Amino acid sequence: MNILVIRFRQMGDAIVATPLLSSLRATFPDAQIHFVLNDRIAPLFAHHPAIDRIITFTNEERHQSMTYMRKVWQIVHQTHYDVIIDMRSTMNTLLFPLFSLGTKYRIGIEKPYSRFILNHRFAGAQPTESMVDHNLRLLEPLSDLAPLQRVRRLSLAITDEEKQEFRDYMVSQGVDFARPVMLVGVTAKLEDKTWKEAFMIETIQRICQQWPNLQVVFNFAPGKEADNARRIYEAVGNKNIFINIDAPSMRKLAAMLSLCTLYFGNEGGARHIAEAVGTPSFVICSPSANKATWIPTDNPMQKAVAATDFLTGSELQTMTRQQVYDSITVDRVWEGLTTFCRDQHIL
Repeated sequence: MNILVIRFRQMGDAIVATPLLSSLRATFPDAQIHFVLNDRIAPLFAHHPAIDRIITFTNEERHQSMTYMRKVWQIVHQTHYDVIIDMRSTMNTLLFPLFSLGTKYRIGIEKPYSRFILNHRFAGAQPTESMVDHNLRLLEPLSDLAPLQRVRRLSLAITDEEKQEFRDYMVSQGVDFARPVMLVGVTAKLEDKTWKEAFMIETIQRICQQWPNLQVVFNFAPGKEADNARRIYEAVGNKNIFINIDAPSMRKLAAMLSLCTLYFGNEGGARHIAEAVGTPSFVICSPSANKATWIPTDNPMQKAVAATDFLTGSELQTMTRQQVYDSITVDRVWEGLTTFCRDQHIL
């Protein structure tokens, strides 16, 4: 059996697709499973045991119509796919099943323009449904072929060599692995997913006071994020924070997270990596990040605080977006973080 899974978009979305891939591998251990990704994030999925082939598209290929269509045609005609799972079902991604109408199982999302292309369609994720559960629903038509083995955990395959190499680098920068290490996502690429800077500064100051033996490492991307992080670093005023430990690739970030005791900060792709490598995390969800969608309820080592934890529906409707975000105060985050660390015996 040959199976094609299409999952363009961002790093976090692709990591949340790994339970579907692992479930396919568990259900059909002899299948060839191919995974379509943006080339920028593809290296993160190298060595994954559920993936036999990673197929990549550059931004240029995806935005040049004829180049894109030609490549999609070649992919689905070089390999006869028995199953195509289009996890997005956009006008672009639907070209894969459209160019392979002979594929028996063409599975994707119910949209007005997908009904004549896909023969198995499912509603999009519901507000109270986790993205993992939504993705696993796409497997249901394949129960005709074998009893489905559902694997819910996120996963990445970082080698022992990669971990050791990054461990040696962190030691060379002064990190002592006899003491706990917290990686902190102090900022984010998008402003609407970045918790208020003054709140982050006060929280990190409390962290340093509460756990003086803890080593804090700032995580951020180059450019604007780096500027924000250095401003926060100066404002916190604790020179024991590590701000110059650089993870220049997604795989190195995954290696670093696998070595950390805890991840804390803004919800985003780094949190998904933390979960996928087995590192506990406590994050702050922006109003645009639905906690029920992105934070697992069945994994006690992955927790978050969101405005929906304490605001009523009417309050959420009458308050501005910024008011909603600012309702996640330092005290509320601090209570959640300290309770999480105590209950899970993390620090």
